[in-house]
Amino acid sequence: MELIFFFYIWVFLFGLATGSFLNSIIYRLKTGESFLFKRSYCPYCKHKLNWQDLIPIFSFITLKGKCRYCKKLISLQYSLVELVTAILFVLIFKLTISNQQLTSFSILNTCFLFLVSCFLIVIFVYDLKHYIIPDKIIYPAIGITFLYNIFYSYFILNTLYSAFGAAIFFLAIVLISKGRWMGVGDVKLVLFMGLFLGFPSILVALFFAFFLGAIIGIGLILTGKKTLKSEVPFGPFLVTGTFIALFLGNQIINCYLNLLDLTI
Repeated sequence: MELIFFFYIWVFLFGLATGSFLNSIIYRLKTGESFLFKRSYCPYCKHKLNWQDLIPIFSFITLKGKCRYCKKLISLQYSLVELVTAILFVLIFKLTISNQQLTSFSILNTCFLFLVSCFLIVIFVYDLKHYIIPDKIIYPAIGITFLYNIFYSYFILNTLYSAFGAAIFFLAIVLISKGRWMGVGDVKLVLFMGLFLGFPSILVALFFAFFLGAIIGIGLILTGKKTLKSEVPFGPFLVTGTFIALFLGNQIINCYLNLLDLTI
């Protein structure tokens, strides 16, 4: 018990550090700067940040949400991304490592899910902020997931059918609406989701994406923050649906099948 608790702590801290790195990727995707070979700096005063400014969450708290040098407010996004990444990493670790047994495949699968979650987090935040799903993220996500399925999945045809089925459905929506309802980036994202989730989990993800999108969209219209003609990014809902399907997909599907048995 003590050993597995140690692993959970390590995974949480690793998630915090990874979240900090993802924040750098999200910011520099927009500016076109390298996120590997350039030191972090304040986006306002451009002062290079020291190590004590970059401790996930802790630095935000000790600095009271302000830059140490220019005193401008630091976006809450940075701490939220760090915390969410850490929580997701812990949930993934719990999902993949059962009975406190670490095998080579379970470790590989865990690392793969960590990487996929990073792609999804970047897509969520970037699309929410800039209304676009960056090709520099979605293409590597598709490629890596496809290769992983080829070498380590017994359901490669299942994932291919799911991916292209979802992508064709979304492409039809894009063509019918002439891009007003959804963009091509959403087509690429659901292609990735299908490769990652397979069938029937992709249906769970899409159901919750449309459901949450409708609820929040109606809420924004009722509060006057959006109109029927306003653009709302759908990527964050697709990402949320993907995580729901990943962690709860089997339980949701089993509950649905049980309900069908009761009604028949």
